[in-house]
Amino acid sequence: MAQHDQLHRYLFENYAVRGELVTVSGSLQHILENHDYPQPVKMILGELLVATSLLTATLKFAGDITVQLQGDGPMSLAVINGNNRQEMRGVARVQGDVPDDADLKTLIGNGYLVITIAPEEGERYQGVVGLEGDTLAECLEDYFMRSEQLPTRLFIRTGVVDGKAAAGGMLLQVLPAQDTQANDFEHLATLTDTIKLEELTTLPANDVLWRLYHEEEVTLYDPQDVVFKCTCSRERCAGALRTLPDEEIDSILAEEGEIDMHCDYCGNHYLFNSMDIAEIRNNASPADPQVH
Repeated sequence: MAQHDQLHRYLFENYAVRGELVTVSGSLQHILENHDYPQPVKMILGELLVATSLLTATLKFAGDITVQLQGDGPMSLAVINGNNRQEMRGVARVQGDVPDDADLKTLIGNGYLVITIAPEEGERYQGVVGLEGDTLAECLEDYFMRSEQLPTRLFIRTGVVDGKAAAGGMLLQVLPAQDTQANDFEHLATLTDTIKLEELTTLPANDVLWRLYHEEEVTLYDPQDVVFKCTCSRERCAGALRTLPDEEIDSILAEEGEIDMHCDYCGNHYLFNSMDIAEIRNNASPADPQVH
């Protein structure tokens, strides 16, 4: 039976190593449902979603994180936005043919990974990572070694379970300022690497941990739900319209009769007619009903 989307944190009692386990299949299905992406693009969005959730859980602040791949390949952009409440959304842009067996390099071409961290309080931070590794997990491990100097391993699994897109993953990280032997960390990483997608997405977290680490002492903490949530709203669209020149808006209204603002993330349409625009210009908030 499929698990609902949750992030679990855990700690090894005899090693200075912490772990995370996440399943995001439901959120991934929400992200995919308004789009007709080729299969390799669906899987990369799944990998990005797993990675963003795991990364968000390593941050110690309230705020947002965006993980995006950009390049000159047939998938020019794939992006996941998340926050400390594990609210996730994502979208990809595809222009060109995607081979059925396309890997990360084929999809992105010449490109890079951009990680943007925006705390509610404090400085915004952006890290740009070259796509040196063959997989997203390898590229992110490289990022952690450079930015945090903390040995970190990611184990990302995507695919199809019970006919639906599924994704989950695990992260291991040496605790800061702790003396962990490299071979201890490698031992735990080798055990973790045996995890299968079906186990992650159908078994309770404590069963997964027991299967992987039954000779270790592991403390599992209370889970946090992971959910798909889009931040679009009629008010935000009205705010965007306020920034456009009046002539541009008038010409769209004359041509189309109304302005249709579409959210790439969730598929919502927000419609504004000439009366709504008049209200926006008078700084009143536009009438609410027209969401499809």
